[in-house]
Amino acid sequence: ISTDRVLTGDTLCDPAAPLHLEPIAFPEPVVFMAVEPRSEAEAGALLSALEKISQEDPTFQVQEDEATGQILVGGMGELHLEVQLRRVRDEFRVPHRVGQPRVAYKETLAREVEVTEELERVLGGRGQYAKLRLRFRPLPPGSGFSFLSQASPEEVPPHFLEAARRGIEGALAASPIGGYPLVDLEAVVLGGAFHLVDSSEIAFEACGTAALRRAVQQAGVVLLEPIATGDIITPSEYLGEVVSDLGRRRGEVRGIEAKGTFEIIQVAIPLAETFGYATRLRSLTQGRATYTLRVTHYAAVPEQLAREILRSRGY
Repeated sequence: ISTDRVLTGDTLCDPAAPLHLEPIAFPEPVVFMAVEPRSEAEAGALLSALEKISQEDPTFQVQEDEATGQILVGGMGELHLEVQLRRVRDEFRVPHRVGQPRVAYKETLAREVEVTEELERVLGGRGQYAKLRLRFRPLPPGSGFSFLSQASPEEVPPHFLEAARRGIEGALAASPIGGYPLVDLEAVVLGGAFHLVDSSEIAFEACGTAALRRAVQQAGVVLLEPIATGDIITPSEYLGEVVSDLGRRRGEVRGIEAKGTFEIIQVAIPLAETFGYATRLRSLTQGRATYTLRVTHYAAVPEQLAREILRSRGY
């Protein structure tokens, strides 16, 4: 078998004794960065190099920004992206320019809301009709998306329910308020109506999408940001400066432990505040401090900052 066809997570085995190991669940990117070639002639080589690295490292993702047409790369942090993009330059010999790192924000509903959505239109000379009454509510962090129905089959037949679910789930990719993915919410179909002739799965899918958008507009959203937790190890004489700097970065000190002439600071800090932190920490401690951080969860962005972030995106 050609190694070009083998991806990370694939199972290699003897055809006479087939075996498929449990798939690996890779985390989603939490930081994105725009990448562009130095010239149009190098665009193909750049994309090829990025896709090759993505095949080797599934936590490194390549996508196109639909609004700008830019190539975006996503990964587990600023350093992760820097290392992989250095490979593009040094290993693949493709020069390129990069933008500032951007955090992968998410959104969830601000409150529970009930909506009624009715769709009546003509498509291709045929009427399209669907009606749904739904309750949407936010769920605890990490719950994902839940779809339930309390409607009878006489109100909404099962195949139309499934179409409505697809419509809602598809619309979760981009909130109408901030454009970020919607997470951790529940949709419950309370009732609805259909027409024997004019109703279709297409109509109910579109109705589900419209219902979610209406719910988001009515309930509002809470903007969520990735939070990194870990340890900062600093000489004791720099403890005050390091802790003060963490406070300015919205960091939460969860504990401090003395180890000889060093202090270990347990911290939780918004990932957006860690960009350039390695340089800042070296400056504060004359290069003697180290840190280890990893994204562990998402949390709500302070309201004023959330408004500024959404405003910067034109919302």
